[in-house]
Amino acid sequence: MKKQKKVFPSEQPEQIVRVKLPKGKEILGIVDQRVGGGRMLVRCVDGKTRNCRVPGRLKRELWIREGNIVIIEPWEFDNDKADILFKYNPAQTDFLRKNGHLEQLKEI
Repeated sequence: MKKQKKVFPSEQPEQIVRVKLPKGKEILGIVDQRVGGGRMLVRCVDGKTRNCRVPGRLKRELWIREGNIVIIEPWEFDNDKADILFKYNPAQTDFLRKNGHLEQLKEI
């Protein structure tokens, strides 16, 4: 008998049920560069480039590369640093692009 090919979750077509949008102090951004030590430079919608990190509770869940669209939350005491809260998958990124949420990132 022939062995069946495994279908991995990342290869299946993704359906968008709900897309998380930034609320309150949260900001959309795109990862420009991975600096090392779990930190990366993120270009934000408000025009600033922030030094961001993935909090410890999300370190094993969020695998982030350059070019990913993310939601960040700036620190209260230092506006140049932030935590990464959420990473959009490619289907969600297409949805954001179609609805005009990423136009502000293109201008910067």
